Amino acid sequence: MSMNQPTLKQLAGVFARYANFTLGGGSATTAVIHSEVVAKRRWISEEQFALSFALGRLTPGTNVLAFCVGVGWMLRRWSGAVVTLLASSIPCTSFVVIITILFSQWQENAFAQAAIKGAVAAAVAVTVKTVWTIAHPYFKTGKRLRVILIGASAFLLNVVVGISPIYVLVIAAVVGCFLP
Repeated sequence: MSMNQPTLKQLAGVFARYANFTLGGGSATTAVIHSEVVAKRRWISEEQFALSFALGRLTPGTNVLAFCVGVGWMLRRWSGAVVTLLASSIPCTSFVVIITILFSQWQENAFAQAAIKGAVAAAVAVTVKTVWTIAHPYFKTGKRLRVILIGASAFLLNVVVGISPIYVLVIAAVVGCFLP
């Protein structure tokens, strides 16, 4: 099942902290959770992480929650899935409700606007780091050009041409099968 099985309390602590207090959205959260559960704590392997990530991305709804539940399931089955779902969703949901209530007051506050702009810049940096975390194992000598071409093409197809990310993944998978 897992390399080192955590207690439910440890699992809740990691997911409550990193799924709720990481700026940059699902990709940033995924990168931080990777650092915690694969690199630092060795709760799951790279392969298990990649499987949970891929299945989370394919699941309808909130992908990061599906990813968290997948990791929880791998570690502790039903109890792990429930704990990671609750730990990953309740604190941030409460926070969003409070922020929404206060947002009308923040629209005129220069400090709040500066903080929001800083958070956006940080989110971009964390997203780039996430891309590197996911692509790095495949970025080996002889395959670097392939990774760069597929990544750049996927970006252009989605951002410039406007093709859905799901179709971009399918195109990348098909093209990747025919590249040496």
